[in-house]
Amino acid sequence: MAMNLRKIDMLALCAGLGLSAAALADNRFTLTSPTLSDNATLDSRHAASAQDCGGKNVSLPLAWRNVPSGTKSFAVTIYDPDGAKGLGIVHWVMYGIPASVTTLEEGGPPPAGSIGGINRTGKDGYYGPCPPRGDAPHHYVVQAYALDLAGETMPPALNRDTLIAAMKDHVLATSSMVIRYGR
Repeated sequence: MAMNLRKIDMLALCAGLGLSAAALADNRFTLTSPTLSDNATLDSRHAASAQDCGGKNVSLPLAWRNVPSGTKSFAVTIYDPDGAKGLGIVHWVMYGIPASVTTLEEGGPPPAGSIGGINRTGKDGYYGPCPPRGDAPHHYVVQAYALDLAGETMPPALNRDTLIAAMKDHVLATSSMVIRYGR
């Protein structure tokens, strides 16, 4: 009971200060995008440029904050669970991102020292969405991982599945957001 009252008191204090309940969670590792909110619709410039997808294949701008102590590197993935008729499609795998880096610029080059993993095309780098015309908008899970692994200890050319296996027991924190895109 006392714990519930303390939580209620903290919520009341936050409300009195003009803060939301989310302000209580500000110390958690959090992934955001300066141009997209969670569940937002992706602008077509981020869509694939191949196969009449109508985009420019521009990678998303991303940022994370409240990095846990002991973080030695980060990894980022973008996965479409709706793609390939529910089997999923990997759009971006990047890992070995140095612990000093907390942003990825829109369309920018990968940070020095980072490793590009294998996407749906069998190559590294960002590959934008291209759901079939007429499909309901697909969901794209953007995930950032804070790792206790130094980037140089990870092998090159990992795909999403092998990255997840390599990160096992090394994830200090993770945060995700979902974006949508349809054509």
